[in-house]
Amino acid sequence: MLKVFAAFFLFGAAMCALTVVLLLFPGTALDSLWRLNPDAHASFQSIGKAAFLLMLPIGIACGFAAIGLWRRKVWGIWLAIVILSANIAGDLLNVVARRDYRALIGILLAGAMIYYLARCRKADSSSVR
Repeated sequence: MLKVFAAFFLFGAAMCALTVVLLLFPGTALDSLWRLNPDAHASFQSIGKAAFLLMLPIGIACGFAAIGLWRRKVWGIWLAIVILSANIAGDLLNVVARRDYRALIGILLAGAMIYYLARCRKADSSSVR
């Protein structure tokens, strides 16, 4: 199951990389991809060019989490839990500040993922290093 989580975080790293490219090179044919998430585009535009500084470390962290989970390393599980916890904090902020109740789904999913990873870490501590 950790390989499924690794694929999830690899996908997250790829989406961050794509976002960084879209932010650094606006006005290209790739800009049509923003139609998939126009709210994100508006949010990133409000931050300005420095938005890529936000996305770059997130993408790098997701990439490292994917590697650690694929290799069944404890640090990969911990990094995944930290990333998911930060995601929950962001979703909570969206619920409270923006009244975006769709973020509640993200809170539930990330919470379930954290629960699984925490249990996996305990149950598999002899083979996960």
